[in-house]
Amino acid sequence: MRFPKIRMRRLRKKKNIRKLVRSINVSKTDLLYPVFVKEGLKKKSEIKGLPNQYQYPLERLDELINKCEEAGLPAVLVFGIPESKDKIGSEAFNEEGIVQKALRYLNNNSDLGIFTDVCLCQYTSHGHCGVLDDTGLNNDKTLEILGKVAVSHANAGADFVSPSGMIDGQVKSIREKLDDAGYSGVGIMSYSAKYESNFYGPFRRAAESFPMQTGKEPTISGRSTYQMDYRARNQALREVALDVQEGADIVMVKPALPYLDVIRRVRETFDIPISAYQVSGEYSMIKKFEGESEEDILMETLFSIKRSGCDFIITYAALEVADLLMETS
Repeated sequence: MRFPKIRMRRLRKKKNIRKLVRSINVSKTDLLYPVFVKEGLKKKSEIKGLPNQYQYPLERLDELINKCEEAGLPAVLVFGIPESKDKIGSEAFNEEGIVQKALRYLNNNSDLGIFTDVCLCQYTSHGHCGVLDDTGLNNDKTLEILGKVAVSHANAGADFVSPSGMIDGQVKSIREKLDDAGYSGVGIMSYSAKYESNFYGPFRRAAESFPMQTGKEPTISGRSTYQMDYRARNQALREVALDVQEGADIVMVKPALPYLDVIRRVRETFDIPISAYQVSGEYSMIKKFEGESEEDILMETLFSIKRSGCDFIITYAALEVADLLMETS
């Protein structure tokens, strides 16, 4: 019996044939753009280590809105940097705080979807993601404050709140607070599998949220007591399962590239929308890469993240990728 000669190259012979048989696609509607709004700024300020990324004053949000809408991006993820900080991050739930003002402006002047980061690290004087006491980070006191933050964001027009501190029970606590306040329509995108990563440096400059030595237990100088150890294999699935049970609408894996295996395992285990955060260190490395096309490397990484199983990607490259997709469509 004569067997046919298999020639896989037949599927690659022309550009338009290659397009037909692709099984993975990245579109501009797959991209969520992180933005930083800083209180007290007079003009936008470029972020060191994050090329072409800025801290925006309230007065320049029109520029940001126009860029996102012209690019066809569906939504933004808003981070705020206050002028004053304290031990409990009280500016995070100030109804006249920087994020709350920005949300009202975005909600009144654009059709963009609005996601907000719900964490305390950029609001606390010590830079940690919660309330500290003699034992380290106090989980339950932190939950009380995160609930206030989430409700204040909902009051200001957030579509989704995004708890990012890896505080045990944060999704359940926030869901209950939102529902009790009449915001059952506000969703939760949880940072469910967030690792204590070495790729966050440029973000911490952008959000001004470096954790400081506190004089408490030695481990609280970093975030290892609440963010996950990258050497732990199965904690991510347990964390995601808990968040799903507690009412998360979307779960997230962060960072993206070093954890493609985690994204794949979450995809295979849970029937829920999955986001992945291509974090500041990943973006910065691509920008510094020499010898190859920066644009090609960027697209290759985004396709690898989508291929691993996520539904959309949070990336600082969202605007430029949207432009690239329009050029190549």
